[in-house]
Amino acid sequence: MRRRSLSVAVLTTGVLAVAACAPQSSSDQTAASTSAGQDACSPAALKTLEPDTLTIGTDQPAYEPWFSEDAPENGKGFESAVAYAVADQLGYSKDQVTWTRVPFNAAIQPGARPFDFDINQFSITEERKQAVDFSSPYYTASQAVITTAGSPADGATSVADLKGLKIGAQVSTTSLQVLSDVIAPAAGPVVFNSNDDAKLALQNGQVDAIVVDLPTAFFITAAELDNGVIVGQLKNSGNGGDQFGLLLAKDSPLTDCVSQAVDALRKDGTLDDLEQKWLSDVADAPVLS
Repeated sequence: MRRRSLSVAVLTTGVLAVAACAPQSSSDQTAASTSAGQDACSPAALKTLEPDTLTIGTDQPAYEPWFSEDAPENGKGFESAVAYAVADQLGYSKDQVTWTRVPFNAAIQPGARPFDFDINQFSITEERKQAVDFSSPYYTASQAVITTAGSPADGATSVADLKGLKIGAQVSTTSLQVLSDVIAPAAGPVVFNSNDDAKLALQNGQVDAIVVDLPTAFFITAAELDNGVIVGQLKNSGNGGDQFGLLLAKDSPLTDCVSQAVDALRKDGTLDDLEQKWLSDVADAPVLS
């Protein structure tokens, strides 16, 4: 899957002389431009934090099904697999990839970054683009409401059913924005530092429900909550869902190359294959009216 530089073998000096004297056709110019673009995105040319190394950031803990065993370096889980596929597309071996941990909220703030790109279910929004760059989207997800069996949210079928309840979400996330804008609970949203904090509050009955992206909703309700229930997904949680992008520093010299790598993985079917492998258990959830 890694791209290799295009090379041209010159068999004789006579051929070389003819090639040097002949005017370039438009197709020759296009090929030269493409080759130059590929070289510009090679490890030797990319301006990474460390030479010949791609530093990738994510949060800690790194949640299922995006990662596995809180170990992004193992290549397991959808986002870990995507990160290594992007690295490979850029020409980096697995041994040339290093991981660093950065809290979600810190990653989206302006300023210097301790990574070349960060992968952590970052929804691409115009507001965030003021402070950071995003690659092309690698996944689209809806937001969902989850609760526990027997809670006041259990059995809700509409957004109106949820407005009088206590509902929480993680700070600085699209989940919180959707909670505020779409559900708009009468008492206001309950804000948590992490999904772990939100989940604990739900278990303890401090909130009636929480909002997370749909794949996370399926994992939490199936594996981390006693009697977990998906109330439903929110149809107004973005144009077809939230688009997740790799996050880079504002005006990063890597943005174009990283986007090209994501685009190539989408075009050749790799992203679809990885989604099927790691997110295939994410079934349809009812849509809240």
